[in-house]
Amino acid sequence: MCLAIPAQILTLEETRAVVSIGGVTREASVMLLDSAAVGDWVLLHAGFAIEKLDPDEAEKTLALIREMADADPAR
Repeated sequence: MCLAIPAQILTLEETRAVVSIGGVTREASVMLLDSAAVGDWVLLHAGFAIEKLDPDEAEKTLALIREMADADPAR
């Protein structure tokens, strides 16, 4: 199963970005987006930003992911 997760762009240099995913930073490509800026929320899949997100929608999705992780009996 593949999962795309919300991430916020921290830095941007041409098509390469450093994004924050719940406080964890990763490098990502924004080459699939028409435009991107520092502070934008994006949907990240396999290292590629595939869509811009509304900040409220990104926060709601991250909250759901945290809720699912907290409910995991294997934790």
